Amino acid sequence: MTDTASPVFSLAERGRRWDLARAFMAREGIDALLVFGEHEDAGPAPVAYDTWFTNGRPGATVVVPRTGTPVSLLPGPMYLMDHLESSRRGETMWIAPENLRAARNSRTIVEALRESGLSEAVIGVVGLGSHMPWHPEGIIPYGLWNAVLTALPHADFRPVDLAFGQLILPLGEEEIVALRHSAKIGDAMVEAMVATAAPGVPENHVYAAGMAAGYRHGTLPAAMHLWSGPDVVAAGPPAWGQRPQAPRVLADGDVIYAEVFANFGGRHTQNQVTIAVGEVHEDFHRAARVARAAYDAGLDALRPGRTFGDLVDAMHEPIDAAEGWPFLIAVHSLNPGLSVGRGRGLFSRIPGTDGYPRVADHPAFLADMELVPGMSFAFEPNYAYGRHLAHIGGTVVVGEDAPIELNPYTAQLLQAQGSAG
Repeated sequence: MTDTASPVFSLAERGRRWDLARAFMAREGIDALLVFGEHEDAGPAPVAYDTWFTNGRPGATVVVPRTGTPVSLLPGPMYLMDHLESSRRGETMWIAPENLRAARNSRTIVEALRESGLSEAVIGVVGLGSHMPWHPEGIIPYGLWNAVLTALPHADFRPVDLAFGQLILPLGEEEIVALRHSAKIGDAMVEAMVATAAPGVPENHVYAAGMAAGYRHGTLPAAMHLWSGPDVVAAGPPAWGQRPQAPRVLADGDVIYAEVFANFGGRHTQNQVTIAVGEVHEDFHRAARVARAAYDAGLDALRPGRTFGDLVDAMHEPIDAAEGWPFLIAVHSLNPGLSVGRGRGLFSRIPGTDGYPRVADHPAFLADMELVPGMSFAFEPNYAYGRHLAHIGGTVVVGEDAPIELNPYTAQLLQAQGSAG
């Protein structure tokens, strides 16, 4: 990746977003939005609705009146210090100091709503509804919310998470520029991993190479998922990050599975990665061909006017026609991660799963959602023959006429450069 000037969001982008929110409130018949943001350490791809309004550090709670200026409630003094220092350096801050509050507990939320004349208003809440995939029943703590309801008995609070999430799924022009930048960083991370992987190399060295590339290109990527082995079927952070144990040392015939999360300016991209180390079993190549067929079917289906369900069905056609089994979902939305593809619940097909709970099938979430230009999706088709799994893909955007592939590099089985293939 060639270093270029990093894109920034303008005040025009702030105006586009705030006007979009005001139009949403008018259309929905609500007087204000109360937006609860997840903590900055919430996970690999948090639904950072608060930063959509603030262009700031994740973890705020934002009160957005239909008329007037948003007020940002911050978790603590560190956030004020960051705002002050950024302002001192000449950065354009979207929220002025007088519209900041130094806490976001229930008392401060109630005070902010009362100050804005919203004690008896209709308030749309982002945080009470589904935040897929980790919080399907909301993210606001019970104690905090119970205190707010007790203090404001005449306010009419209504969950608007799904409606608001779908509102902001189509990215603006400046956001797509940032998304492209994020995708380039993701590719650079994977390229560093491919260059490092070889027999005899500990898998944590591969992990470190990828993360270092993200840092080198000027962002703070979320911790990636990574597993390795000759027939490993797993996803998530490596075991040595969870328990006291040594990382695996790669051997000829291994594959490395990784989910690489790049993030630039609050716009998230994902690379689904399978790296072959030396000569691998032919079934990995067979599985990769099925996954690639699903990826290509998704590209053909990603057109404005079709639905997310149409996209899921198209990607599953080659998956369902083959003789092995799919590992996880094939697609989900990004920015925010709202819509989730179909799950087949085939965990029990894996040898050795006797005694484990059965995993249920689940349908696509928001299958009726219409595809609109600017929506971004993680294409992550996967397939396995026995325990030989291939998981490929990257970030794709709905274009005006044709899909925009941002990570075609990882939509294939990759070969480690440090090993003979």
